[in-house]
Amino acid sequence: MLAQIAVIPSAPLLVPELAGPDAVDTEAVRAAVLAVGADLAGASRRWVAVGAGFPPAGSPPRSGDFGAYGVAVPVHLPSESGLTEQVPAAGDRLPLPLLLAGWLGARVQPPPREIEPIVVDPSTAGAACAELGARIVRDIAADEEPVGLLVVADGPTALSPRAPGGGERASAWALQHRLEAALRGGDAAALAGLGEAECAAEGVDSRAAWQVLGGALRDLPVDEVDVVYAQAPFGVGYLAATLRPRGGRR
Repeated sequence: MLAQIAVIPSAPLLVPELAGPDAVDTEAVRAAVLAVGADLAGASRRWVAVGAGFPPAGSPPRSGDFGAYGVAVPVHLPSESGLTEQVPAAGDRLPLPLLLAGWLGARVQPPPREIEPIVVDPSTAGAACAELGARIVRDIAADEEPVGLLVVADGPTALSPRAPGGGERASAWALQHRLEAALRGGDAAALAGLGEAECAAEGVDSRAAWQVLGGALRDLPVDEVDVVYAQAPFGVGYLAATLRPRGGRR
């Protein structure tokens, strides 16, 4: 059964070694993400982690590091099949969202026994993303053990004058507010219906992951949503939240 859903940003700065000791602006979002992760860990020992990225030709590797982001902090995705130490093939890398899922899993108690990685190509059409989300929930529902769903996704990249998306834009803020409102309301239609062109224009590279979440929520009543972080400390929209489905663990 689906015990709980967690949403965290796809931000390398969550990792202290990457952010550096002077990046005090990272502390609040990191604390929020760790709190959301701890909540998910308390509800389930098996996680399904979803993020947008370019998948390797085969199954995603279960080991990697943050070397591409400045420091080679190692990450492993735990697996009950004993593949935790699997070495990726040449050229295959864990996409950032799955690196963060593994990083988070190693920093909560109790740590998840397994993290199943699902990589969604960022160019995947919205309808296919939504159907994938619905299928993930159906598969989880068939499992008697409580399973947690972790969605790793960012908002727009143009929310401050020095934002990486080219400065601050009102259109980016409008999209960020819609994302936050949809998350707070567990609004499946609003998430699944995000415009591909609009998201591309505002730097929402995680659009596919948001739409997978929309599909997951399509037939899933949500009793409670706790958004613990909703800010844009570096001009990028970050959201951290817990969604508790009806009948899930508390």
